[in-house]
Amino acid sequence: MTSAGRFAPSPSGELHVGNLRTAMLAWLFARSTGRNFLLRVEDLDRARAGAEAGQLRDLGAVGVNWDGGVVRQTDRGAGYADAIGRLTDAGLTYECFCTRREIQEAPSAPHAPQGAYPGTCRNLDPAEVAFKRSMRPAAVRLRSGVTEYTVSDILHGAFTGIVDDFVLRRNDGVTAYNLAVVVDDAAQGIDQVVRGDDLLPSTPRQAYLASLLDMPVPEYVHVPLVVNADGVRLAKRDGAVTLGDLALAGVSVARVRDHLLASLGLPAGTLDQALAAFRPDSLPREAWVWPGA
Repeated sequence: MTSAGRFAPSPSGELHVGNLRTAMLAWLFARSTGRNFLLRVEDLDRARAGAEAGQLRDLGAVGVNWDGGVVRQTDRGAGYADAIGRLTDAGLTYECFCTRREIQEAPSAPHAPQGAYPGTCRNLDPAEVAFKRSMRPAAVRLRSGVTEYTVSDILHGAFTGIVDDFVLRRNDGVTAYNLAVVVDDAAQGIDQVVRGDDLLPSTPRQAYLASLLDMPVPEYVHVPLVVNADGVRLAKRDGAVTLGDLALAGVSVARVRDHLLASLGLPAGTLDQALAAFRPDSLPREAWVWPGA
């Protein structure tokens, strides 16, 4: 299978300039290393009618193209079920009946990292499980054998993060992100993952899960975010930050693209032209403040 990078947006609305900048970086990293570049729509949750079509249009407008067809997570249920089945057969899952409030109010397990699931349902006996099933549906959690795991990142180096008994399938039957992303990346031959550095803390969970499933761990590149003037991750509430809104303000797509390239120290023009000047070692390591339209 040919190695590949990817961009995997959630179709919850329009992409803003921060999303587009990350997509451009993912494309540049993949193309500069001779990889294919794939597009996956992560539509298991928060899908909004028409959002996918708008996102694909905006990616194409700034020059991000991809190889092959678009993969959608809602078509991938059998792969997720198979992975959970394999983990269950190995004794590595258990049913969890906790609500979010119960988890927040539960005392932490001894020596457990802050923010980790306290293990409330980890050792329920069969009678307790049967009783709780009669009260509410269960989520499926991983029975983790470690409390932390270390990954290697091109920009951040070695990063060690929490690995707890995280959810694999929610109690509404929807596959959790941490499992879906691991299964999908392996199935698509994705061996390079470029995404925002806000996702770095969850990466050790994904790498550990990949190791349990005998799936390859990709090369990780967590890139700085685009933030507003207050240093907060950019969002649509920050004014004209989508291509559509910027067009209404008189800002062309080409100008937006060139502005994003300049923020990366790259020359104006097409992405193919920027590719010739792309050097990962020269990338900014700090968040970029969006100056506005």
